[in-house]
Amino acid sequence: MYYYLKDQTDAMPPASTPDQQSAENHTEDIATFDSFVLLPALIRAVNDLGYETPSPIQTRTIPLLLNGHDVIGLAQTGTGKTAAFALPVLHHIAAQQAIPNKPLALILTPTRELALQVSEAIEQFARHMDAISVLPIYGGSSYGPQLGGLKRGAHIVVGTPGRVIDHLNKGSLDLSLTAHLVLDEADEMLKMGFAEDIEQIFSAATSRTQTALFSATMPNFIRKVSGKYLQNPAEVSVESSATTTTAIRQRYVLIQHHHKTEALSRILEVEDHDGIIVFVRTKQATEVLAEDLRAAGLAAAAINGDIPQQARERTVENLRSGQVDILVATDVAARGLDVERISLVVNFDIPHDSEAYVHRIGRTGRAGRTGDAIVFITPREQRLLKQLERATESSIEKMTLPTVEELTTVRTDKFKTRITEALHTKNLRPLRRLIAEVEAAEAIPASEIAAALATLVLDGDSLIPEELPVPQESKGGREGTKRGSAGFNKHKHGSSRQEKRGSSNGSLTTFKIKVGRNDRVQPRNIVGALTHEGGLHASDIGHIDIRQTHSLVDLPADIPEATVRKLRSTKIQGRQINLERDKGGSAPGSRKRSDGSEARNSRGKRPPNKGKKLAPQQKPAKKRY
Repeated sequence: MYYYLKDQTDAMPPASTPDQQSAENHTEDIATFDSFVLLPALIRAVNDLGYETPSPIQTRTIPLLLNGHDVIGLAQTGTGKTAAFALPVLHHIAAQQAIPNKPLALILTPTRELALQVSEAIEQFARHMDAISVLPIYGGSSYGPQLGGLKRGAHIVVGTPGRVIDHLNKGSLDLSLTAHLVLDEADEMLKMGFAEDIEQIFSAATSRTQTALFSATMPNFIRKVSGKYLQNPAEVSVESSATTTTAIRQRYVLIQHHHKTEALSRILEVEDHDGIIVFVRTKQATEVLAEDLRAAGLAAAAINGDIPQQARERTVENLRSGQVDILVATDVAARGLDVERISLVVNFDIPHDSEAYVHRIGRTGRAGRTGDAIVFITPREQRLLKQLERATESSIEKMTLPTVEELTTVRTDKFKTRITEALHTKNLRPLRRLIAEVEAAEAIPASEIAAALATLVLDGDSLIPEELPVPQESKGGREGTKRGSAGFNKHKHGSSRQEKRGSSNGSLTTFKIKVGRNDRVQPRNIVGALTHEGGLHASDIGHIDIRQTHSLVDLPADIPEATVRKLRSTKIQGRQINLERDKGGSAPGSRKRSDGSEARNSRGKRPPNKGKKLAPQQKPAKKRY
């Protein structure tokens, strides 16, 4: 079945040449996503994510893919390509009720980071659809969870070419039902040595597969592949419309996800800004972060799509008047927001696409004014920096967090100011008499008494902060690890084996949650709840073992207790998880698999006591993520 824009007939249009299709698609008369005949669930998700109008690549590509055409999209990163192919794919596969045992769609990306990013974006678009399963597969990660995911079945597989070839050769990936094949950043795959892999994947796909190929450039190999495997493709070419003013200074902070709040507080302690907007991904995150900032003594408020319009307008007016200094917002809630005193925009959570980033930071530096923009990047998001720089056509400089010495100086100076103000504005005579009495009775100098009083005033806060751990920048910097001719090896099956391997994000410890197989919970339910509701990032979550009445989850050992307390109230399948540190002594990454075989830890070594066997009753069946 074919789908068109509203008010068009359901008849298949006359055949046209790729050149004619390309010319016809340069019209830009689509003002909103409602103009596409997409499922209401997809339109709702698009609105939730703050997409206002389709970008040129979306305007020209979505109708073609809905109508069943193959497409070649020439577009730079940051033009909205993910939505351009994800929405039509989700629309087409929505009729599939059960989770298929073979994927209906395969999306190829050059790196594991992009595979994870695309997977997350698709899950966001499918948030209001029933049981859409998305499985990322990539190199540098254990085969076990990927094999398990493929065996359970998935609607959409997002993978890197080398690992996709591995699964094809193992027989664990079957493309016989795959109706949609997408190549994202095809020219990057070519640069990284995936040419043979791409051809092998095309050969494994059926002739009935609809194909979309996206590339910033069109090298000869891509042209050759498209001519060989694509059926009468329509060619769409757009340039990024995202530009920013040079008046905005852009910086990034490399930080673990669970240290973001503390990092933001420290930046705001040292730097002097007027009005500030902090962008997060979810409605709940706005409330949680605003509460944390208020607890740190900052004038912060949250706005999101659940807040009534009248309350939203009142909050924005408080920001405009100076009663509120920090607004924590989602993209949807910040639509049309223009407050003159905004001097800093913080991307607390990096947006799903580069154009959203451009729109966010455009809230500052308006009308000739200067502005600042800071983006927090977790270790697994480093590759996205290059995309943001391409979209803004400017460099994003690395920012160093305030040092302990800087913070101590600032806090000490502020405390001195408070003391000085009290000396000049308060009636201290009764307290002087009290100090004199304590001094005489305890034989303690007045300076010691003053220090004791200072500790009461600080109420547990310290003038000298602890060092905040900062992850190291990955080798290869912003470009990420790419595969070139040097060190490029082929194994006997011809698959590429040098996809980027993730680095450790630090030590993990095991936590227990009170949901398990009895609650029909799956690993994706746990990951989704901890990330979307609990505020963690997917990169923070390690192994997941699902047992009968509970589950074990590996999380960062240095996760703040405040975060743990908040996560306790998170719900999965309607049940509160009551997150707590596991006291059973399970070492992260060293638990047994569901078949009783020993799992290897992150370095590929077997855990201690490998010869020790457990009695059958001690071997609970487990799922691993």
